[in-house]
Amino acid sequence: MKTFARALSAAAMTMALATPVWAHSHEAQERTTGPKLENLMQTALEGVENTEIMVSRVTVPPNSALPKHWHPGEEFAYVLEGSVTLWQKGKEDTLIGPGEVAKVPLKQIHTAVTGEEGAVILVFRVHEEGQPERILAEE
Repeated sequence: MKTFARALSAAAMTMALATPVWAHSHEAQERTTGPKLENLMQTALEGVENTEIMVSRVTVPPNSALPKHWHPGEEFAYVLEGSVTLWQKGKEDTLIGPGEVAKVPLKQIHTAVTGEEGAVILVFRVHEEGQPERILAEE
């Protein structure tokens, strides 16, 4: 039963991250307490065949974390509000605050962990066209 509950929880988090904020009603947004992802742009990168760029706004509530995952490309995160600890497998944790930028290398397993204030992050991803945005890491 615990395995089913964990799988259900992981599926719910994946859906929360994969569903743009604007796809929900205002009332549903107010009830949602988990991370929110709003895809602002997804387009081909000109001059670089089979490559696309995605720009997203990620809101991570206080005292929470995204599921550990990786991307089939590089990710650049700019903190708009609050602060977040970037955890990357095999690397030291990095605390980033408003106006600071962090890079997550290709296929690097990582997560974002917030403290008391939560965070709003502008994320830029460059990766191979047609690949999934993120792949959950096995623990």
